[in-house]
Amino acid sequence: MLVSIVIPVYNRAKVVSRTLNSVLEQSHRPIQLVLVDNDSSDDTMPVLRHFMVAHNSADFRVDIVQEKRHTAGAARNKGLDIARGEWIMFFDSDDVMHPSLVASYVAQVKAGHADLVVVKCQLHLCDGRCRNLPFFTSDLLANELLHSIVATQRYMVHRQLLEQAGKWSEDLPCWNDLELGVRLLLQNPAVAFIDRALVHIYESGEASITGTAFSDKCGEWERALDTVQSHIACSALKNKNRYLRLVDYRRIVLAGRYAAEGKPQQGKALYANACARLSRASLLLRFAMPLLYAWIGRGGRGTSRIARLLVR
Repeated sequence: MLVSIVIPVYNRAKVVSRTLNSVLEQSHRPIQLVLVDNDSSDDTMPVLRHFMVAHNSADFRVDIVQEKRHTAGAARNKGLDIARGEWIMFFDSDDVMHPSLVASYVAQVKAGHADLVVVKCQLHLCDGRCRNLPFFTSDLLANELLHSIVATQRYMVHRQLLEQAGKWSEDLPCWNDLELGVRLLLQNPAVAFIDRALVHIYESGEASITGTAFSDKCGEWERALDTVQSHIACSALKNKNRYLRLVDYRRIVLAGRYAAEGKPQQGKALYANACARLSRASLLLRFAMPLLYAWIGRGGRGTSRIARLLVR
């Protein structure tokens, strides 16, 4: 079973080899690795070409293309255009796969019908700490809205499901994987799960493409949430109001992040509008949301478990 793995790369000459080697070490074959240089200005292209020349083979095909538009969505779509596998994976250029990742995906597919396979991940922080990211196997859309469980590195998807949901949004520079994850789950796919941390995500710090502060891209996060809200509002979900409330919860969290970064004015209208809508749904929410906002504004975390109880 051919699996195509699409990896956009932008100015990652110093770290991308770690990611490429983790793909090379996969126990499953055949693999098509599609590398998309996103108009890098460093030595990324020579590194990619050297890897291709050294490792391209009949059962490990390496393709390199370039995309000048500087958005992850455009780069991933360019790679998707030349991907030949029935099953597709997307990955980031500074993260690492366990050698059994692709084989574990394939085993889940062969064990039963699945359109989407989701894996547990471990996040490695800049200070050396690491933690497992939230992983839930029920109420998938709610958990996508709360935890982005269908994030870029965390799944393998059948090409037909991806075509039904639509490609990556090329005009959303932030939370584009959240937006695509919502579209995928709204197709009501059959989902399989791997309850092992087979993906290692490395916090990039100052090298992060999306930046280290939410306030640096004020407006872009909101646009992604607005798009997600539109998808849910236009869907045939029976309890869509619950999911819309979860989108508003994400807006309050975002406003709290702005406050934690010392820029509460950036989220003032965002917070007020979200609270107004939530207060119409529940008296309890009217009192709880300001407390949650204040907690997040002081740097607090872990509010999603409370939101799961409040936003019903």
